[in-house]
Amino acid sequence: MMNEHYFSVIMAGGVGKRFWPRSRKDSPKQLLDIIGDESMINLTIKRLLKVSPLERLYIITNYHQAEMILAQNPNLSWENFIIEPSGKNTAPAIALAAAILKKRDPEAVMGLFPADHLIQDEKDFIACLNEGVRIAAEKNVLITFGIEPTRPATGYGYIQVEKEPLPDSTLVYKSKTFAEKPNLETAKRFLSSGEFLWNSGMFIWRADVILKEIEKYLPELYEIIDTLTNSMDTEEYDKTLQKLWRTIKPVSIDYGVMENAKHVKVVRGKFGWSDVGSWDAVYSLEKKDKYGNVLRGDGYLLESSGNYIYSSEAQVFARNVHNLIVIADKGVILLIPRDESESIKGIVDALPVVGKEDLL
Repeated sequence: MMNEHYFSVIMAGGVGKRFWPRSRKDSPKQLLDIIGDESMINLTIKRLLKVSPLERLYIITNYHQAEMILAQNPNLSWENFIIEPSGKNTAPAIALAAAILKKRDPEAVMGLFPADHLIQDEKDFIACLNEGVRIAAEKNVLITFGIEPTRPATGYGYIQVEKEPLPDSTLVYKSKTFAEKPNLETAKRFLSSGEFLWNSGMFIWRADVILKEIEKYLPELYEIIDTLTNSMDTEEYDKTLQKLWRTIKPVSIDYGVMENAKHVKVVRGKFGWSDVGSWDAVYSLEKKDKYGNVLRGDGYLLESSGNYIYSSEAQVFARNVHNLIVIADKGVILLIPRDESESIKGIVDALPVVGKEDLL
């Protein structure tokens, strides 16, 4: 049975520029059925409701996305949301959520999960989560999920861990160091060492413990959140939040806290995790025909291989095309080599410059 002080928190503020043109301001990545028939956030909510009752599940996002998430999920209410006025990266969002949960329950343990990650083995994930919560509740530690790598990926950060787990756990390891996204040769060395895990961006800790670490490493952010805490549950809260949030400098929890903290532990997971970070990642996860094509929508591919094609509108017919991403959605057609799908963000960033801001 899950710890009575445990809360699940879903981080859902991003748009997902790499999934344009499907992902837009009014249809962000986590609200799309990128993999399968359900939206990414609905898959995440269903997974976490297996360990958290609805009243102990929170989603931190902006007001606009909260409205869209509520429209998809009639079981949720505004009580399930923590609103951030604008995106300031992960550390401010986590600090705000920690302050709110600590006020609700001084012994609160919080698990933090991006809204748009895929987990294929839920049973193993829940076992890892339970073990992480047990350790976090007992000790002044910061726990992150490290994923056992299946390939020398260059798109993920890595965490180096000790070779043996903690004496009182078979799944939790002491961390040695964080490593940025490596080149291919370095990634191969990481894999052969057996000491490096993918950094998943999922965390578990007590709310009071992470707030102390933020006070130590990000004192300006802590001061703002501490001031904000005094106005919680008062009529002044929304006004104070808007005013103070503007003064916060964006910073990630990894860069701001985790890479500096002394008591970081890692749950080692093998539960089929992907951050689904690009159309090429989606292609790798989907079932393919005998020529390695994925076709979502109507059409026909002749003498073609290795393509991912999605069309919500027109039928797509192609001959002798290979290793392409083709997305036709909401009046836009995108064509890009599969191995360049990470660079779609650059196209999106250029839209306002070329007078196409309406396509964001």
